[in-house]
Amino acid sequence: MKNTGDTMSYRPNIVNFTLAGSNEKEGLYEFKMSLADGTECRVFSQRNPEWTLTNISRLLTTPCPVCHKDFICKCMDQFHEELLGQIHAKQLFEKALS
Repeated sequence: MKNTGDTMSYRPNIVNFTLAGSNEKEGLYEFKMSLADGTECRVFSQRNPEWTLTNISRLLTTPCPVCHKDFICKCMDQFHEELLGQIHAKQLFEKALS
């Protein structure tokens, strides 16, 4: 039987990261992030004093790859560190702003 709450088997992989909006004066940014499995998310970030993710929300275009719900869930929040690591490793903040 498949355990739908098993987050250990899910590994998000960012394939696209684009700027969706910003308030440069406040250092606030919104990005659209696409994952390899087709999941799309909005990522809200703050730049000061360094880049941090303040919120990750899955867009309701496909069911959640973790809990398989097709409505709002908080599953992507548990991948905060992993996603932030990929963003930094691939320099996605810098590329999206250039």
